[in-house]
Amino acid sequence: MKLNIKFKKGRKTQRERDLSNQLNIDFLAELTKLRLAANDMRLSNEGWVEESSKILALKDILSSLTRDPENRILIFSQFTSFLELVGQSLQREGIDYLYLDGQTPMKERSMLVTKFQSGQCPVFLISLKAGGLGLNLTAANYVIMMDPWWNPSIEDQAADRAHRIGQDRIVTVIKMVSKHTIEEKILRLHESKKDISDAVLQGAGGAAGLTYEDMLELIQDPSDESDV
Repeated sequence: MKLNIKFKKGRKTQRERDLSNQLNIDFLAELTKLRLAANDMRLSNEGWVEESSKILALKDILSSLTRDPENRILIFSQFTSFLELVGQSLQREGIDYLYLDGQTPMKERSMLVTKFQSGQCPVFLISLKAGGLGLNLTAANYVIMMDPWWNPSIEDQAADRAHRIGQDRIVTVIKMVSKHTIEEKILRLHESKKDISDAVLQGAGGAAGLTYEDMLELIQDPSDESDV
């Protein structure tokens, strides 16, 4: 695939700025679809029935970790739709879990944290944003990141829920990445664009953090990179 793209220099008109912003929004929406597919094809293809390799790998990990009754596991994803599929799979396997996302009422949120901290349930599914702030989950000694976020600092904030004052155990962080998907390219962006803001990448701040070259790299086949 050869890409022949020219970037117009000079001051843009309002119409050009509007078109550019709309392009960014549309492009990021398509990227989100690719990221959902990297988690589980059922999220992007209604006819797909098989579980994703990520969920299968997660079940293998949990089957080992849950043999030790002292282990406590946090599982993060930024997609609540994916967490729901994970929860359904764990339920079929007979693995008890707690669930928290941004829609969970504060009173219930506090109750869930108490259950996890007291050891009543060893597995806690949490949306990445809901787990970014305000949670003290020092009972956890394993943190599993189901998908990479654009801004790695958000992942760090979530993992820090287990690294709070009072933590006296080693915490192991496991990051799950689907091979040969957009997720591998997101990790490459982490290295080259460490200051990318998640707000920018959701379209809230224009294209200041993500250039067209960055966007093209995300969807380009590695074998074609020399053609750009």
